[in-house]
Amino acid sequence: MTQIETDRLDPASGGVARAVAVLRAGGRVAFPTETVYGLGADARDGAAVAGIYAAKGRPSFNPLIAHVADIATARRYVHWSDLADRVAQAFWPGPLTLVLPLREDAGISPLVTAGLSTLAVRVPAHPLAQELLRAFDGPLAAPSANPSGKISATTAQHVLSGLGGRIAAVVDDGPCTVGLESTIIGLNQPRPTLLRAGGLPSEAIEAAFGAPLDVADGAEIIAPGQLASHYAPHASVRLNAQAATDEEVYLGFGAASGSGPDDLTLSASGDLVEAAAHLFDRLHALDRLRKPIAVAPIPETGLGRAINDRLRRAAAPR
Repeated sequence: MTQIETDRLDPASGGVARAVAVLRAGGRVAFPTETVYGLGADARDGAAVAGIYAAKGRPSFNPLIAHVADIATARRYVHWSDLADRVAQAFWPGPLTLVLPLREDAGISPLVTAGLSTLAVRVPAHPLAQELLRAFDGPLAAPSANPSGKISATTAQHVLSGLGGRIAAVVDDGPCTVGLESTIIGLNQPRPTLLRAGGLPSEAIEAAFGAPLDVADGAEIIAPGQLASHYAPHASVRLNAQAATDEEVYLGFGAASGSGPDDLTLSASGDLVEAAAHLFDRLHALDRLRKPIAVAPIPETGLGRAINDRLRRAAAPR
């Protein structure tokens, strides 16, 4: 891929207007959401979306999420339902993606849906993402702004380290607050189905539905974030480790903390919200050491489910 100069845009100095101009011209711009930084392109422009796949090195069978400004805009592109309205009213804007049947007249590039008859759609809560979407006035396809399969970006510097020279610009508005990608719920199934754990605990969604979610078996790729190997550092990752070996660095949680000079922790107090916000930043920091990473056990509750999902994919064979 031809190297280009990647601009670091300041939202306080006309950065959003510049980003909108690039997007309208068919370019790719990274921008912050509350979850992670996304790599945005016009979801109606096949050439622009193809540029996302090229920049990330992403398999084209892996669908993308379309980001929109509000529920009314989402309804232009998918067949809405009472179930969709119930959870959207409860959790949008926020870290929740809904997979719904694609409208025949949606005008969304088939590259966004990976040829499926459904569309993953989300209304982000981040103020800058909202400003960008409203100024652009259209749907933005936006996977995480990192090379495919590698650690997601939660700062503009993470974006530049992974995609600098491959995209036109990144709008720098500081670190992401949630730090995990959105939770994805399939509403094209017989029952609401958890397709990917994420920044909204599934327990909260189940409370809104008044019933437990089905869980996808992962046998086929029907939503973003379902590849077995994903979010991976360069070196190997060992999970549920009580301590690191001499060759490893340690990523701790709660009382399980490392003693080496390079060891880090997700949350010394055992706070899962703090751990989620720190996950990708800590993985980036340890990855720079190019040493195997041992990770402390993380509770499989609340946001711990999403943290463990990302860690299992990071540790999977590549």
